[in-house]
Amino acid sequence: MDTSKMIKAYCLKTKEKNVPMQDAVITKTAKGGYMAGGHDGKGNKMAAILGEAKALQAIADGVATKGF
Repeated sequence: MDTSKMIKAYCLKTKEKNVPMQDAVITKTAKGGYMAGGHDGKGNKMAAILGEAKALQAIADGVATKGF
């Protein structure tokens, strides 16, 4: 999979920045925002808050699945 299109987030456990998120699932928050949840490939869970355009683009590119 092309890692340039993957959602990148901060991993709290390893303190690494811009880690590509694998198996990302986009969900909608109660206030209408978008959030991505997944893991870094080493078993560490990750989450990122996204804007609408970036969330929908990730779904369209096939790097994330729609969870709402």
